[in-house]
Amino acid sequence: MKLSTIRIVFLVGMLLVFGCLNKKKAQLIDVAEQKTQLEIYDFDGLEPILKKEDNTVYVINFWATWCAPCVKELPYFEDLYASYKHKNVEVILVSLDFPHQYESKLKPFIKEHDLKSKIVVLDDVDSNSWIPRVNKDWSGSIPATIIYNKNKRQFYEQSFTYNELEEALKKFLN
Repeated sequence: MKLSTIRIVFLVGMLLVFGCLNKKKAQLIDVAEQKTQLEIYDFDGLEPILKKEDNTVYVINFWATWCAPCVKELPYFEDLYASYKHKNVEVILVSLDFPHQYESKLKPFIKEHDLKSKIVVLDDVDSNSWIPRVNKDWSGSIPATIIYNKNKRQFYEQSFTYNELEEALKKFLN
């Protein structure tokens, strides 16, 4: 190969490597009329969302479209979002759906269920490393939820009814 061809191959290779390393956040999908964009994170990109120290109470639910208990409780998170969105409460739904199904399953699901809460996608195959970083006692099963503010944090590896979810949230409100 010519020297200039080698340089081009090297530069393209470096761009690919650095592009893969910098995948912490990427806009992926416009979900139809909702004008919603899913943010895709690896765990290093998601982790700051799990550790904010402001005056907001965060309700973060780990779920997937293929998880029946997750789908059953999603309306309760949506109702909580609607009831508390003006009270310094942010509901974030962290999808663990498989990357090859974003277009075929996740996007239609969001549209069909008219989800309004913030939705992010965790695309990180190394679950053995990030699950204990979410919570040291988490088995990895879903649904799982974290509720936290700057002073307090609680992890729940369970399904919720609306009343249970609201009661858990109320422990964090002033």
